Amino acid sequence: MKAIQIENPGPESRLLLSDVSAPEPKSNEVLIRVEATAMNRADLLQMAGRYPVPEGVTEIPGLEASGVVEAVGTEVEGVKIGDRVCTLLDGGGYAEYVTVDQHMVMPIPDGMSIESAAAIPEVFLTAWQALYWLAVLKHRETVLIHAGASGVGTAAIQLARTFSDARVAVTAGSDEKLELCRSLGAELTINYNQNDFSEAISRQWGRAQVDVAIDFIGAPYWNQNLEVLTMDGRLVMLAMLGGPQDELSLGKILRKRLTVTGSTLRNRALSYKQELTNDFASQALKLFEIGDLKPVIDRVYRLDEAEVARRRMEANKNAGKIVLRVRY
Repeated sequence: MKAIQIENPGPESRLLLSDVSAPEPKSNEVLIRVEATAMNRADLLQMAGRYPVPEGVTEIPGLEASGVVEAVGTEVEGVKIGDRVCTLLDGGGYAEYVTVDQHMVMPIPDGMSIESAAAIPEVFLTAWQALYWLAVLKHRETVLIHAGASGVGTAAIQLARTFSDARVAVTAGSDEKLELCRSLGAELTINYNQNDFSEAISRQWGRAQVDVAIDFIGAPYWNQNLEVLTMDGRLVMLAMLGGPQDELSLGKILRKRLTVTGSTLRNRALSYKQELTNDFASQALKLFEIGDLKPVIDRVYRLDEAEVARRRMEANKNAGKIVLRVRY
């Protein structure tokens, strides 16, 4: 099969379309004929040599895919050859075929394109986990979502508005990205290149009004996040794009009874990801069919244009997901 391989992971890495052996499904797995995949920040970290893959996982990048079931293992039930599915992956999505545990696949919502389906698993499952498994967002609470125009950000805005009727504030780096966030339901949009988000929130809603903050930035936002959180507020850290923090503001954590949770999804146990997938699919998947939820796609590239797509994401130009069409 054709697949993208990372040559020389690190600052000088390149993405090469190569011929590799196709995987074979185990007894509890399905083989998917991949039609589309999507690019994520974690893929860029892997390409840069800063995110080693878990033990036993393919070095082929790609944490999600959509396509058609080509074969099933002997113990597989409820999934059959010919089903249109999408799935979260540990890796391997930038390829023509991938294998995955039978309980990780989700049916593609009726009427949805294969490209749109590829933009669901990683970001919506990450956002669902952050909002409802970790932060336990409640009805009508206030949530601050950093990187609001990112894949996870656009998913989190929609989930918070749809399932909790939450008051949503976001940060993003351009007027175009802020407009996208408003169109998805964000009430307060803050350009981080022009405004201190803690001051902007305080001016609009008052001091310490945020119940939940979802952060990908890390050190540069640490003290401001603690400032805007209310009593018993929850901060969920999903990445450290701005670097780690050396000094912790322990006083605010204690005085406000704050909960700070760090999480990555890729290295979670299979059973955890199975339960997360089932929970999300049972509650949210039907909402894609009626238009209450939608994957936000920035651009679609061919698989052999992965290097071009990578440069767009590295430059932070994308608003929503970058999708790679595997078969064209």
